[in-house]
This record gives sequence, C-alpha cells and structure tokens, in this order.
Amino acid sequence: MKIKWGVLGTAGIARWATIPGMMKSEYCELYAIAGRTEQKANDFKEKFGFKKAYVGYDQLLADPEVQAVYVPLPNDIHCEWVIKALNAKKHVLCEKPLAMNADEVKKMFDAARENNVILMEAYAYLHSPYVESLKKDVESGIIGKVDFIDTAFVTQGYAEDFRLHKEFGGGAMYDLGCYCTTMILSLIDSDVSYLNASAEFEGGVDHLTTAVIKFANGARASFTVGMVLDRTSNSRFDRLYIHGTKGCIKSDVEYNQEGELKYTIHSQGQIIERSVSVPQNYALELDQLNRCIMNGEKPHITEEFSLKNARLIDAVLKKIGY
Repeated sequence: MKIKWGVLGTAGIARWATIPGMMKSEYCELYAIAGRTEQKANDFKEKFGFKKAYVGYDQLLADPEVQAVYVPLPNDIHCEWVIKALNAKKHVLCEKPLAMNADEVKKMFDAARENNVILMEAYAYLHSPYVESLKKDVESGIIGKVDFIDTAFVTQGYAEDFRLHKEFGGGAMYDLGCYCTTMILSLIDSDVSYLNASAEFEGGVDHLTTAVIKFANGARASFTVGMVLDRTSNSRFDRLYIHGTKGCIKSDVEYNQEGELKYTIHSQGQIIERSVSVPQNYALELDQLNRCIMNGEKPHITEEFSLKNARLIDAVLKKIGY
C-alpha cells in the first residue's frame, strides 16, 4: 500500500531533502505538487515524477485523491496552511518549526483532532538511528545521571534569504535553535525552571543566540546558534556534549546527517567509540508517518513534544527581545 502525497510549495528543503526522502520511502506515492507559478510546479513535476501539478495551494488541497500533505512553506504561514490542509481531511507533515508560537501549535493540533487526521512536525534528524543510539546510551546509565548538555549549530551568514526577514519568521533561533532545543528536550525529561538568553540582532532578526537552561530535576543545558560564519567558507559548526555523573558523550556530527556517524563515550576510565550507520533521515521520517496513517502507529514527534519545544522557543525569543 502507498499513500498519495501532495507537496505545498517548491522550497529548497523539499527539493534536496524531503522529496528525495519520499522517493526512497516504500510507502510514498508522489502524487501532486503545488507551486506559486505554473513553471515552478511543472519543473518539480518533471524532475521528480509527480502525477499532477497545481498552481496555487488551494487547488491541491481540493484534490480528493491527495491523502497526505507536506508543508515546507515559510514559518509565518505554517499555521494557516496546515489548518487548511487538516480541514481538507489531509494528514500533514509540516516543516520545523511547526509554528511561530505555542498558541499556534495548539490550534493546529486541535484542528487535527477535530478532523481525525494526523499532524507531525518534521524533525527528520530525530528519526535517525544515530539519535536513537545516543538516547539508548544515556538511558543505559553508562554516563550516570545527565547533569549538563551543551550543543551548537552555527552556519554561514546569508546574503539574501527568507531567514533574514522577521515577517517570514526568520532568524537563527527559529531556523537553527529548534534543533538544539529538541535535542536537549529529547535527552532531559523535566520541566524548565530557569532560562536566560542573549542575542546579536541584524536587520530585525537574531543572527547569533545563546541560552542557558535549568530544569526542575537539577540538570542544566546551554546552546549556541548562529548564521555568522564567513559566507565564502562553505562550512558550519555543530557540537553535542552530554555530561553525566559517571562520564560524558562527545560528538561533532552535524545535525541531520547520513552515513557512518561516530561519537565517543568517556566512562569511568574507559573510552568507547560508537559508529552508527544512518540512511537518509527524511525517508525514515516519511516511513514512520506513513505507518501512522496506515497502521495506527504513534507519531514519533508527538503533540506533547512539539508543544513543549514551542514553549521553550517562545521563552528564548521573549528573553532576547525578538
């Protein structure tokens, strides 16, 4: 069985990541693509083999054959188009961050419930066997009780990009910080008791943001995100450090990567090298959501998790004065 998928928009993330993931998923049928112009829609149809191309998103949502929709639109219109898709009785995978704030996230999940369809936020990296391996090692107690996590995700600056515009929900926190917050929340299951953050702004959005978090269980975390590296460097900086009472885990693996990925465990005088084979995360994400649609499996990224993350992002944005 295959699910007939429609894609609302011809964004870069759809072109180079999610649609190739759909093509690798055994459960996806590339059924319909919608673009703002006929040329964009037809280009995607020819490139990827969609059966139908629509000009305008409403036309795709009106197609009764479309069972599920992927939404890679700018952050500021996620809520609008996700709710339209849910009201059209389509299951939805929406790019991260799901919405501009937690209130919007709640409205979106309320609409999913009312229409008896599934909504899942697209954090492909959280479906990775690499993250699963990290979590298993943490849960095993090999490094003891987690008391501190530090992570970073810093990219090149952008010359002209929607990420530089506040009206589109741009900035480092929305674009990159959501990776760090979800990683931290995946590893520390506790309520936030304290938060502080600061940022450098340029053109109305944060280009560099750092935050410190304390949790009710006593654990602490920090993260740094930015769009500040030299534009000609073609590089980025990723870091994950998990400290526990018996040791630590260190990783420099970039968020959302595939291939043979490694991290190191330092525990009570021992050094253990882990190597994890990771396929394309976007295919794993699509496989999981398709199983939810077909077989009633629970979404890996739950409503509870998306709301918790949205509230943390809201708190950071408030602290930095976004």
